[in-house]
Amino acid sequence: MQGERLDDLRIKEIRPLESPAKVRAKYPLDDGAAATVRETRLGLRDIIHGRDERRMAAIVGPCSIHDPEAALDYAARLKRVADDLRGELVVLMRAYFEKPRTTVGWKGLINDPHLDGSCDVAAGLEKARALLLKINALGVGCATEFLEPITPQYIADLVSWAAIGARTTESQTHRQMASGLSMPVGFKNGIDGGLQTALNALVSARQPHSFLGINSVGLTAIVKTTGNPDCHIVLRGGESRTNYGSEDVERAATLASEGGVTRPVLVDCSHGNSAKDPTRQGVAWRDVLEQFRAGEGRLMGLTLESNLKPGKQVWKEGARLEYGVSITDGCIGWDETETLLREMAETVREAGARAAKSGG
Repeated sequence: MQGERLDDLRIKEIRPLESPAKVRAKYPLDDGAAATVRETRLGLRDIIHGRDERRMAAIVGPCSIHDPEAALDYAARLKRVADDLRGELVVLMRAYFEKPRTTVGWKGLINDPHLDGSCDVAAGLEKARALLLKINALGVGCATEFLEPITPQYIADLVSWAAIGARTTESQTHRQMASGLSMPVGFKNGIDGGLQTALNALVSARQPHSFLGINSVGLTAIVKTTGNPDCHIVLRGGESRTNYGSEDVERAATLASEGGVTRPVLVDCSHGNSAKDPTRQGVAWRDVLEQFRAGEGRLMGLTLESNLKPGKQVWKEGARLEYGVSITDGCIGWDETETLLREMAETVREAGARAAKSGG
């Protein structure tokens, strides 16, 4: 029809954000936080590339962070345990601020920081950066999932490990993004449990790419990357099956090797590997530790969803929330988390002692 608009027909509002450079200037990276990021990234790289065979990676924390105060409480507890176990484990805290949704729901602290549907993304980015600074300042490295390709410009300097989720591993946009990220990246297998998409992503992200993005001052730009050599596969189970067993680990490592990428495997004990039942995360965790104890050297570590208190609660706009309880996927509580971490460290310690004895 003549006179009908041809663009922005369904756009309600476009609100400019402050540039990444301005947000970083408001919340600058200090020496203490920078040292934590460097140390934990290096520790992960050494495990990924086989330079450190005496430690494993452990990535634990909330399914998603909705309460910065509770997150700092968790980080302080994790710091004490991580220091005790630093000879056996590289411990990182899950600091997930973006939540992919199958249909609809709360999309995470960055998207809706006030938990009221206002979707104040500008405030969310600042909250996320401020919290990452505090966690790293405690000496705890951070892990997150990058969902929006612009987000890394605001917080990537404070992240030691990044996940590309099951829904986005097949996305060219996310593979390109991963190729330019400065930290190790784990690609999760597809929601159906298949490994091929993760393997393809692994190969793709190692290569240089050119794509559209933004620069530090917020201008649309052509981004050219060198490729990321620190990528690996994450086994997270599928819709109808787990994939943390010894045959699954062997298959994932073999496929990666046949694709020209010799990498150890990280096992996610939540999601499909627990059938979204948090009480089953410990089952997967201990099964994988038994594999490591039996000599499986193609395991780099484990990850699980954990909070101060077990379970989950229903989030509704304006509802009063219980402190330390997840509002997305159900989590195990802190006491069980500490127990599992100490069991993991003991397993690694025993394996190291056997290796030293046989080598002598």
